[in-house]
Amino acid sequence: MYRERPSRLSGAVVWTRTVGGSGDARPVLPDGCMDLLWCEGRLLVAGPDTHAYVPDAAPGTRYAGIRFAPGAGPAVFGVPAHELRDTRVALDAIWPGAEVRSLVERIGEAARPAAALEAVALAKVPGPDPLTRAVADRLAAGWSVTATAAEAGLGARQLHRRCLDAFGYGPKTLARILRLQRALDLVRRGVPYAEAALAAGCADQAHLAREMRSLAGMTLTDYASAANSETSTPSGSWTTA
Repeated sequence: MYRERPSRLSGAVVWTRTVGGSGDARPVLPDGCMDLLWCEGRLLVAGPDTHAYVPDAAPGTRYAGIRFAPGAGPAVFGVPAHELRDTRVALDAIWPGAEVRSLVERIGEAARPAAALEAVALAKVPGPDPLTRAVADRLAAGWSVTATAAEAGLGARQLHRRCLDAFGYGPKTLARILRLQRALDLVRRGVPYAEAALAAGCADQAHLAREMRSLAGMTLTDYASAANSETSTPSGSWTTA
């Protein structure tokens, strides 16, 4: 069972998941984000993905996490995003071991581990980087990489370096991922595939299908089926985090 709610931290999402049976291994799709995870007494960092990640966990395994807004994670962890791309690493490989052990104990003893995890994140997050937020917002809105760089006052190479540090990959890959996420958000709302493709900025449904296979490793039909079978809770009504 998976549940999520908006975080008190701007742009972030707090979530929990308890792994069910063998058919519950749903892939985590690329979204330009980084997560701080608590899992059965361990704290982990999930770096930005460039392809679908399928968790390998036994039934009953419990997770709590906070998914930071695109580009926000590196300021929390103190590590450029590209160094954690397509990885899951123990938090004590990044932060001091004594600090992590104290946090693991505090979160493990909390009645609501996800809320305790959110409190850790709120204490760690610095002020937002206006440039990073602007780049993510414009690419998410469908701006071209060239127009985004010009609006940000950056050259192409400068934008590429800033994106590697903030998001884990260059602006073209980030734009593809955010476009796919726009399309999938529409698919989850029941918008027909062809309409979702055009609204998200794809040339047509076939273009969206190719991006889905390339970035997510699955078909649109498989994704829609999995999304419809998920159990989630609307914002504001989740009381177990």
